[in-house]
Amino acid sequence: MSLTIDIKKKLGSFLLDVSLETDGGVSGLLGASGSGKSMTLMCVAGIVKPDRGRIVLNGKTLFDSERRIDLAPQRRRVGYLFQNYALFPNMTVRGNILCGMHSERSKTARENKLQEMLGLMHLQGLEKHRPGQLSGGQQQRVALARILVGDPDVLVLDEPFSALDSHLRERLQIETKKLLGRFGKDALLVTHSRDEAYHLCHRIALLDSGRLIAHKETKGLFADPGSRQAAILTGCKNVVGAKKAGEYEVEVPDWNIRLTAAAPVRDGLCAIGIRAHYFDPDAALNRFPVDITEEIEGPFEYNMQFRFGNQTENSQNVWWLVPKAKRPEQYPPSLGVAPEDIMLFYE
Repeated sequence: MSLTIDIKKKLGSFLLDVSLETDGGVSGLLGASGSGKSMTLMCVAGIVKPDRGRIVLNGKTLFDSERRIDLAPQRRRVGYLFQNYALFPNMTVRGNILCGMHSERSKTARENKLQEMLGLMHLQGLEKHRPGQLSGGQQQRVALARILVGDPDVLVLDEPFSALDSHLRERLQIETKKLLGRFGKDALLVTHSRDEAYHLCHRIALLDSGRLIAHKETKGLFADPGSRQAAILTGCKNVVGAKKAGEYEVEVPDWNIRLTAAAPVRDGLCAIGIRAHYFDPDAALNRFPVDITEEIEGPFEYNMQFRFGNQTENSQNVWWLVPKAKRPEQYPPSLGVAPEDIMLFYE
């Protein structure tokens, strides 16, 4: 199973230019607001028509500008979960789910599938409730049930957890992961949350201002984003300009230090990235004097800001993330970082 997207769409000064191919499972579209994530989904579903390009689902062409193919949304077999779930407010749970089976003529088959989906989504006893009487999580499950009874070939989810509180969001992520596993077909998840993408997606495509800047297996992407902007989008707090100083050495002018990397340093190095939790007061290598300037306490960790001893005056503070259980009683006089934890960027 695969979904191929190779499209361009211009709206005013914004240009969406996306080319990617999924290989089954759950793929994520991760990016900031306005990066083109939702527009990509709408092009796949047939809600928005690209200016040019092609979209192919499991060998079936949904859109091809050169061949003048543009299938209507109802012929694409794309299950679209909208951000606000788009339930019919005056219909009951039963009525909303039955709407997803408009092509099924057999009343017995419709009822059997309805009961099966009510059980799968843990909605028994809520059949006569209307959306306004349901919690956010229940509304989401009804919306998913309405989509899944139609047996779509691909499932696309647009920010499915954005309207939920943090406790419910985390619980539903677990349920949704199990559900997507049972779905067994391609799914495309749009999110601006790195945690959601990491938990739910086996591959992630990063979008920045309408442009695809990375598309990798999830853990590989976080380990090596490939570029400065990709590192920032995956949550790296310390991205700083750098230049090659040796076969395995980099010079960081803003910090006035040299660091040893694990990977060979190529010509054209422009920056490095160090995730905040990589700094270690016990590290033996790449260790330098530091001055802790700020401490922000969170529920489970401390966000520290520090400066290297000879750091340039106008440069930004450096971030150090410390789990509460590992916070030292006194600020360490120096911090280090392992060579394998230094990410090298050439763009």
